[in-house]
Amino acid sequence: MEEHNPEIFEKYFNALMEISQAITSDRYLEDILKLIVMVTAKVMGVEVCSLWLIEEGKGGKTVRLKTTQAIEHEYVKDRTLQMDEGVVGYVAYRNKPIIVKHVLEEPRFKEKDMARKLNLVSMVGVPMCIKDGNVIGVLNCFTTEPHDFSEAEVNLITTMANQAAVAIYNTKLMFDAQVIREELETRKLVERAKEILMNRKGMTGEDAFKWLRRRSMDSRKSMRNIAEALILSEELYE
Repeated sequence: MEEHNPEIFEKYFNALMEISQAITSDRYLEDILKLIVMVTAKVMGVEVCSLWLIEEGKGGKTVRLKTTQAIEHEYVKDRTLQMDEGVVGYVAYRNKPIIVKHVLEEPRFKEKDMARKLNLVSMVGVPMCIKDGNVIGVLNCFTTEPHDFSEAEVNLITTMANQAAVAIYNTKLMFDAQVIREELETRKLVERAKEILMNRKGMTGEDAFKWLRRRSMDSRKSMRNIAEALILSEELYE
């Protein structure tokens, strides 16, 4: 790849602009991540680009394939690796890129049968990092011909990976903020409902809360739903 070619530079720039615009749009996260792997594959001229995310489970952290632009069933099937397992786990655990000239000769590469079926030869994997340097995933690129990934190419793929990390991080922040707002609103509604029961039925605060919880369990509705219905009935009663 010609690193100093103006046309190549413009293609890189346009790709980053497209991804940046997607991140600030109202697209769903899945669409943004899909766009990132598609743009990365197109700009880099690679056969397969895949994005893996670190997940926290009961047995610890794992790395799971989240999205790819590849359409071959052999590649898109659900796959999960342990941290430090395979090439993906190596990148995620050590927080540094890896370049493999021949995947079939790389001991860490675990999916050699798949590589043979899809004719995958060279690859680069880079960590997806957020501002504090924490790794949240891995972005991989594969070619079907032997290829020496240059420093400029690795830097570009890393930029793409970090853009994806920003999109994921911002989405999580918005989700967490929404959850907190809903929890605070629910608490306010439950407190208001308790006051109504305490005034109307002479209950203590503890008994009022138990009454709301029992009604929630009996009706299989949330505490918030029960509180809202009680508040509405009080407003109508007034």
